[in-house]
Amino acid sequence: MLELNPINLSNFFLAGINYKKTDANLRGQYAINGDQYQQMIAVALQMEVSEFFVLSTCNRTEIYGFTNHSSNLSNLLCTQTKGSINQFNEIAYIKNGLQAIEHLFNVAAGLDSQILGDYEIVGQIKQAMKFSKEHHFIGAYLDRLVNGVLQCSKSIRTSTALSGGTVSVSFAAVKYIKEKFISIKDKKILLLGTGKIGRNTCKNLVDYLETKNITLINRTEEKAAELATELGLRYASMDELQKYIHQSDIILVATNAVEPVILASHLINSGQKLIVDLSIPYNVEKSAQELSSITLVNVDELAEIKDETLHKREAEIPQAKAIIAAHIQEFLDWDEMRKNVPILKAVKHKLQAMDSCNFYTTYFSNLTTEFTQTNAAEKIQKVINGMAIKMRHQNYKGCNYIEAINEYITIGKN
Repeated sequence: MLELNPINLSNFFLAGINYKKTDANLRGQYAINGDQYQQMIAVALQMEVSEFFVLSTCNRTEIYGFTNHSSNLSNLLCTQTKGSINQFNEIAYIKNGLQAIEHLFNVAAGLDSQILGDYEIVGQIKQAMKFSKEHHFIGAYLDRLVNGVLQCSKSIRTSTALSGGTVSVSFAAVKYIKEKFISIKDKKILLLGTGKIGRNTCKNLVDYLETKNITLINRTEEKAAELATELGLRYASMDELQKYIHQSDIILVATNAVEPVILASHLINSGQKLIVDLSIPYNVEKSAQELSSITLVNVDELAEIKDETLHKREAEIPQAKAIIAAHIQEFLDWDEMRKNVPILKAVKHKLQAMDSCNFYTTYFSNLTTEFTQTNAAEKIQKVINGMAIKMRHQNYKGCNYIEAINEYITIGKN
C-alpha cells in the first residue's frame, strides 16, 4: 500500500452522520454495503486516502482514515452513495486527531448509540476493519488504535452495567414483538437476512420469545441453512419469498440491499402482519405502510421504545468514560513513544558502528578480561531500553548520542 500521507494523529480524520441529526430514510442514502465498500477501496489512493475503514450501521455511516484533509474522506464516501456530497457536507460532523479518537472510543463503548450501551456495534467495527485489512488499507497505527478501542469496549462491558437490559436494535425488535402479541408460539415468523444483525435477531427470537416457529431466508441460501441447522429452525430459498410472506404473521427484515426487497405488491391481500424493518436503507417499500393490514416499524421507532433499564445504564456512564480516558491515555503514550523510534534506531546504529571499530574493541579488551564481542548486542539493547524509558517517563532531553555512548562505555568497563 502506498503511503500518501504521514500516518500520525494530526492526519487522522473522521467524517460521518448518525441518528442525532438524520432520520433512517436520510441515513439510508449514505449507507454502504459490501460492493460499495469494494469500490471505495479501488479509488481510495487516487483520492489521497492511504488508510481507512467505513462503519455503516442502522444508526450511522462514518469513515475513518488518514489523509491531508477531511474532504478527501467525505468525497471518497460519497462516490458510492445515493446522497450527494453537498447534502453530506451540510449534515455531517467532522473530527480530527484526538477528537476523532475519542469519538471512536465512545462509539465502540455504546455511548454514542441510538440505544445506550448497544453492543452490536463492536461486531460491526470488527467486520469493517477486517474488510479494509484484507485489502491492505489498515496499517500498524490504525490496527493498534482499533485494538485499543475494542479492548476498552470489552473492559466496559465486563466492569460496568452499561450493556445491561435492552441494548441493541435486534433486542428492541424482539421486545416490541413481545409487547404486541399475547401469544407468540402460534405465530409464524419470517426472518429475511442472516447477516450480523439478522443472526443476533434470530437468536434473540429463540431465546426471549421461546419459539422456533421461524423460517429463515437469505440471498445466499447456504448461510440461512447453516443458522437454521444451528438453532433448529426452518429455512427456504429466496425464490419462495412471496409464499412465506403470505404465510407469516411477523416479518423481520435485516437485509443489506440497495433497493427494497419486500414490496407493497407482495403484501396485498396477505392478511394482518407486523413487519419490522431493521435495514438501512429501508428494505421494505415505504408504501407498504399505507396498507391497512400492515403494521410497519423501522429502527428509529424501535429506539423510542420505553426502556426500564435506561436509568440504571445512564448511571454507568461516568465509570465508562473513566475507562475510556485511561485507554486513550495508554494509546497516546504509545503514540508519543512511536515518535522516538527514529532517534532510538539512529543511536542503535551508531553504537553498532562504534562496536565494530577496531580501536574501540582493542582499547577496552586491554582494560578488562571480561570484555567480549559476544555480549555487544545485549549491551547495546540495554542502553537503548534505558534511553527509551527516560524518553517516555522523564521527558528526556539532551544529546542522545553522547549520553548513549557514555553509558555504553560504562557498561563496557564493567
